[in-house]
Amino acid sequence: MVVGFNHNVMYKGERFHIQTEDSGIANPHIITLLYRGGTIISSKKTSYADIIKIENLEQVVEELMKEQHKDMLRRLKAAEFDDRIFGTQPKPPAAAPLTPPQDAPAKNLKSTQSLDEIILEYLVADDD
Repeated sequence: MVVGFNHNVMYKGERFHIQTEDSGIANPHIITLLYRGGTIISSKKTSYADIIKIENLEQVVEELMKEQHKDMLRRLKAAEFDDRIFGTQPKPPAAAPLTPPQDAPAKNLKSTQSLDEIILEYLVADDD
């Protein structure tokens, strides 16, 4: 009986660990975990209770374990977990350029005023 598979994998400069285990006939399921620095990034659990009576159970379970283990690696390499791992977010759409209202007087951009003073002056003028 195969106890499990363990592999360390480098992805985008980081080390990940993939672990697949069989819980045995008393609890017939295969669990695969993807770790980054001790934190579980993803898990997959597959029951094989429906095939427990077949003759070549050990071979079939070993093949299921290999496939589930490789699938987790494929999913990592396909960037499926990148948002969870690296916190990447889609880039927001570009903002439209700001244009002053038609009736606003033009301001000289070369000012000796601080930004706070410019904003305060704008807000006071805007209330009129």
